Amino acid sequence: MPVEPADTWVFGYGSLMWNPGFAYAEARRARLTGFHRAFCIYSIHYRGTERQPGLVLGLDRGGICDGIAFRIAPERQAETVSYLRRRELIYGVYRETLVPVVLGHETGEAPRTVWAITYIAERAHPAYAGCLPLRREASLIRRSAGRGGTNLDYLLSTLRHLKELGISERRLDRLLTLTGALAARAASTNCARSPTAALARAWATRTFATPRTVRDNRFGYRAKRG
Repeated sequence: MPVEPADTWVFGYGSLMWNPGFAYAEARRARLTGFHRAFCIYSIHYRGTERQPGLVLGLDRGGICDGIAFRIAPERQAETVSYLRRRELIYGVYRETLVPVVLGHETGEAPRTVWAITYIAERAHPAYAGCLPLRREASLIRRSAGRGGTNLDYLLSTLRHLKELGISERRLDRLLTLTGALAARAASTNCARSPTAALARAWATRTFATPRTVRDNRFGYRAKRG
């Protein structure tokens, strides 16, 4: 299968799929082999705080991940990479890398491989959560909120966009059931204000062991790259 190195692509598997935050020339369904989508990163910025960490998605080793590949125009490459590093390399828990992703596998057309920038989980970082039990994941997600909103909304948005793409994530479906967000999603159709914030506040009052998510200067150089 030919590999095309000329274009700049970015592979999104979480919030980048529905909120890339940068201009792109083309967006395509893409498949990455060797990594899978998982709630394996403690969030102390966008979906949680240092006192009340949430969980966000990362690419962890093993499996297959379907997502979106964005093609970046040459004149926007530098500004796009700079933006992504400011967004993803806040405290070094993600590692920027180039990966081969396959385009066209779901359409029946001849598949082609392109190299794409993506951000994988740094397993040595203290904020790497690993593979937690589903009930533990649910407890963290339903009680946390950060700059980007509630952790529940992040989970709901992820599943909604995966469904629009025809991507099935059985583990995430089970996680949604355990969080109780199904009731919140149904209620949101009857009121203008999202109920997930109230749900997160209610769960945050319950006793819960706070995970270790301290910053580690060994990883700080990644936030300064570029």
